[in-house]
Amino acid sequence: MNYRHGYHAGNFADVLKHLALCELLRLLTAKDKKLFVLDTHAGAGGYDLADGLARRTGEAEAGIARLVAAPRAGMPAAVARYLAAVAAYDRKFGPAGGKPRRYPGSPRLVRAALRPGDRFVACELHPEEALALKREFAGDRAVEVRQGDGYKALKALLPPIERRGLVLIDPPFEVTDEYERLMRALRQGVRRFATGCYAVWYPIKDEMADALVRDLAAFKPLVLELRLDGIEPGKLAACGLAVINPPWRFEEAMREALPWIAGQLGPGVSWAVDAAPATPAAPASAG
Repeated sequence: MNYRHGYHAGNFADVLKHLALCELLRLLTAKDKKLFVLDTHAGAGGYDLADGLARRTGEAEAGIARLVAAPRAGMPAAVARYLAAVAAYDRKFGPAGGKPRRYPGSPRLVRAALRPGDRFVACELHPEEALALKREFAGDRAVEVRQGDGYKALKALLPPIERRGLVLIDPPFEVTDEYERLMRALRQGVRRFATGCYAVWYPIKDEMADALVRDLAAFKPLVLELRLDGIEPGKLAACGLAVINPPWRFEEAMREALPWIAGQLGPGVSWAVDAAPATPAAPASAG
C-alpha cells in the first residue's frame, strides 16, 4: 500500500466525512447506553498541515481553511460543533491562531466524543500510518489500535457486546477490487450486526463509483455528496458518504449544514442529501 492520507488532510472530502462523523457521534452518544466504534481505515490519527505531505498538495486551503475563516453568523450548529472539534485538536499543539495548523483524522474526532465505558477500535493496514496511529494514542486505554485489514475486523468484531455501534468505512480506493471488497465486507457486517450505524465514504470519479452507489442502495442509506466544479483532470472532484441506519435528526442536520458548507467552499460547489438513488444523481443535485 502506498496511500498516505496526509496529502489530503482537511480537504473538501474530509470536511464532508468529518462533519457527518461528528454529528453521528453526538447523536449516538446522547443515549445513556454504551457505544462501540470501529474505524476500518483509520490513517495516522492526526495531521500536520504544514508538513511536506499536506503542503505539497495544499488541499486543506480549499477545504477546512475556508470554513475556519468563514463568518460565524448564520453558521449551522453541526458545522460549529465540527469546527470546535478541529480547533480543540489544533490547540493541543499551541495557542490558536488563524489557519489551522493541525487537523484531526477520524480517530481523533472519535476519541474526543467517547464517554467512559464506550469502546473504540481503530484499524490501519499501512505500516507507517499504523505506527503513527499507535504513537498518537500511546497509553490511551480507551483506544485499541490494530495494524491489519479493517475489512476483516468487521467479521471479527461484529456484533459488538454493546449492541450499539458506529462503523466508519473509509478505504483509500487505490486497488482495483476495492469496490468489490468493500461491498463484500459491508454485506457481511450488516448480516452480523443489522442494527448498527454504518458510514461508508467513496470517491465519485468513474463508472465503478456509479455501480457502488447502486449496490449501496440495497441498504437504503442516507447519501451525502459534495461536488466541485473546475477541478483539473485526474484530481478528486466529488465524493459521497452513505450512512446506513442514521440516528434521528441526522438528516435534518445535514440538510442544514451542506448548503452552507457548499457556499463557503466556493462557486460551483454542489451538494446532495438524499436516499440512495436507483441510478446516480445528476452532478448539480441540491438535495
